[in-house]
Amino acid sequence: MASAQSQETLVQDAPVQMDSSSSHTGLNVEMKADRSATLNAPVLTGNTISGPVNINYISNPAGQQESSETAGKHTEKQDDLLLQTFLKSHKSNMKEKAEHIFDVKKEEETYLKDVFTELFITEGDIKGVNEEHEIIQMDEAFKSKKQQDRPIHCNDIFSSLRKNTTKRKIVLTKGIAGIGKTVSVHKFILDWAEGKENQDIDAMFLLPFRAINLIKEEKISLHQFLSKFYPELKEIEKTNVYKKCNLAFIFDGLDESRLPLDFESEMVTDVDEKSTVDELFTSLIKGHLLPSALVWVTSRPAAANQIPSEYVGLFTEVRGFTDQQKEEYFRKRIKDESQASRIISHIKTSRSLYIMCHIPVFCWITAIVLLETLIENNTEDIPTTLTEMYIHFILIQMNMKNRKHDTKVERNHTKLLGSNKSMVLKLAKLAFEQLKEENTMFYEEELKKCGIDVSEDLTESTGMLTEIFKKEAGLHEVKTFCFVHLSVQEFLAALHVFFNYLNKNLKELKFFLNHKFRFCLKKILRNVTLHELLNNAVAKAMQSERGHLDLFLRFLLGISLESNQKLLNGLFRPENSTESIRKVKEHIKQLQNHNISAEASVNLYYCLLELKDKSLHEEIQRYRSSGRDSGRELSASMCSVLTYILLMSEEVMDELNLNMYKTSPANYTRLIPAVRCCRKAILRDCDLTAECCESVSSALQSSNSPLTELDMSDNHLQDSGVKLISDGLKSTNCKLETLRWVLYFASTFTSILEISLLNCDLTAECCGSVSSALQSSNSHLTELDMSDNNLQDSGVKLISDGLKSPNCKLETLSDSLPPPKTNPCPKENIFLTQTLCFCSRFRLLNCDLTAECCGSVSSALQSSNSHLTELDMSDNNLQDSGVKLISDGLKSPNCKLETLRYLTDLCVKM
Repeated sequence: MASAQSQETLVQDAPVQMDSSSSHTGLNVEMKADRSATLNAPVLTGNTISGPVNINYISNPAGQQESSETAGKHTEKQDDLLLQTFLKSHKSNMKEKAEHIFDVKKEEETYLKDVFTELFITEGDIKGVNEEHEIIQMDEAFKSKKQQDRPIHCNDIFSSLRKNTTKRKIVLTKGIAGIGKTVSVHKFILDWAEGKENQDIDAMFLLPFRAINLIKEEKISLHQFLSKFYPELKEIEKTNVYKKCNLAFIFDGLDESRLPLDFESEMVTDVDEKSTVDELFTSLIKGHLLPSALVWVTSRPAAANQIPSEYVGLFTEVRGFTDQQKEEYFRKRIKDESQASRIISHIKTSRSLYIMCHIPVFCWITAIVLLETLIENNTEDIPTTLTEMYIHFILIQMNMKNRKHDTKVERNHTKLLGSNKSMVLKLAKLAFEQLKEENTMFYEEELKKCGIDVSEDLTESTGMLTEIFKKEAGLHEVKTFCFVHLSVQEFLAALHVFFNYLNKNLKELKFFLNHKFRFCLKKILRNVTLHELLNNAVAKAMQSERGHLDLFLRFLLGISLESNQKLLNGLFRPENSTESIRKVKEHIKQLQNHNISAEASVNLYYCLLELKDKSLHEEIQRYRSSGRDSGRELSASMCSVLTYILLMSEEVMDELNLNMYKTSPANYTRLIPAVRCCRKAILRDCDLTAECCESVSSALQSSNSPLTELDMSDNHLQDSGVKLISDGLKSTNCKLETLRWVLYFASTFTSILEISLLNCDLTAECCGSVSSALQSSNSHLTELDMSDNNLQDSGVKLISDGLKSPNCKLETLSDSLPPPKTNPCPKENIFLTQTLCFCSRFRLLNCDLTAECCGSVSSALQSSNSHLTELDMSDNNLQDSGVKLISDGLKSPNCKLETLRYLTDLCVKM
């Protein structure tokens, strides 16, 4: 028999030998277990054994130590084999999960690679994410860019973290709703699973927060937590998967998390230690649990700051589609080239639609609506506003249900809406209730509260629900729900409010009233007019710093238009809203005359466009033409809208001159972003501060910026402002040729031909940068004006060092001299002499110079190395003695001077 020293290695199919030589009729079984292995002895059943039975058992104690060591090796090999089998199977499973996305239009799974369009993703920072205004952030014109965009490919997000062992292994990616965060995650996983990218990662685990919420109350270990999502992990519980493998955890949708995210809670360090799900997550983020693991978290901007920035190694932002990527998406989605071109052309005619197309999901909605409209050849019904686009989208979704169930397409909008009225209104109620709570995903009980029955398959029980919803299976088949995009939820929420206004449903409208009026709520609501409701909605939306009600407001105003009410006839009977709309328009225009935020100003501008009122747009255009001559002073809000219109126009202005706009100095800051769309920007003497330099720096770094000349003279920009401009000048995209006022580092202005630093309160501290620039082999600087600055002796010496360089190309230097002393030292004279020798034009206008300086000028004129051809010493008290010294220099055969301006009467005589 076998020794029981080890239970790990099993010897199977041991030979059973019949002993034919035996005189007895019987069975002789010989089995041998080497190296203390375990044998499974054969079992004989259904037999009767008679006669003697002998069992011989031999053990080998001497081999026990060797057996124990060998057993350990066999165990390790078996674990490795088991682990490799799991990793191979897991990779295959992840590929299967990631390679498909659900196409609502086709009602089937679609290969991700067939429709995927690369997104614009940049490195960024966490600053300001809590205040980030989602609707405005879709628009590049109002994005705050403190530094040059650093694009990063989705597959490279972990690259820098792996190379730098001191960096934390956490990547936090932010992006507005529907911008493509989840699709980017799936593409990242798919490329890994197909063996194309990131092959140094052994296993990736996708962990959506909406599914994590379902087990947030459980107390489990990390291994148990992961096994909830990936049950196959249970098979390798005792292996070294967490020690041997390079792991990546991807937590998608932090904004949907219902975890407390307490980073002060007790930390977990062992994968087998049981704790709350929140503690597991925070321990991973802080690096206490699996410190070598890579972690990627995605989030909408408002929730991103829930993770302290000190734990994050890299911040990235999904910016959606660039203009080029928008076109690529439509041409990939719409196979007919002529139809794709027509759709692209139409979208470009509506700036509101075009901006929204930064969002991939909105591109998808737009493609569905416009393609359907083109197929019907109904050019009169082509949507031109957001509200019209979404009304058509809902109608198309209903007809898709008809095709699927009734095989009949209903072209009559009234009948179509009437047959689906009950479900539409239930969805609208759900949308509004959840929007108030800022929820974008919901559970079954929340649907039931709105009368939506999910006990059966949603398609069968409700018809169109699956067309509007994404249904996601979480753990234990508990379903979570969300609208295909936040904008669909906002549209339906607006529909709910308008419907309840028409039906005087008092309870549903109290959300829009101030608390001080709640005591007389019924009386107020009973008599509330449409324009009062809409004005309250405007006020409510403006109270939100993040603008989470902005799009909802646009939809509510749009639905109020009689033309759109008629499109929705079937859900309610349209009412005459002409007078109310007129009053709301006037109210919005009055608000534009006040000092409201730039974001609110632009959203109210879009509200007017949603009401098909272009008067504000036309007024701004008239002001552009007449400027100060119009007689009207621009408000802060109007300045924001003017800037926005300038940025949104494809026209490049020859010149932006802030002085032509009649407004207060404080409002000039709102016009500064327009420098991105002009060739020449004159920002002189506008009381600008360092705060404005951020927009200017952004413009200098933009690859599309046409800016070649910039004048920021006579502004109090301070060192911090100069530093920001310097960052812009360093960019390879900077096309600036002429800059007046600013410099900071040598490398920042080597490509500039002319710099004016006239009367900028500069000191010797700046001269090192000037000197370095003059010595740079890349320098193109030919003219430098540093007049009326107190550079001191040390500053002049630094400039002189730069002028000596063989790389210096300077032709004109204006006043880099310090104020003269009563007895100037010989060194000062040397500096001046050297300075003059290396320039062809030198201006010393109004420098309070005296005769003491003229010896240096004379020496420079007599030098064989002198290139000086023009000298201006106007408005200086040189006296006759000084003029005499200059005269001596002029007599020299080495003197190349061609132009000399203003000495004294004595000069003329000589």
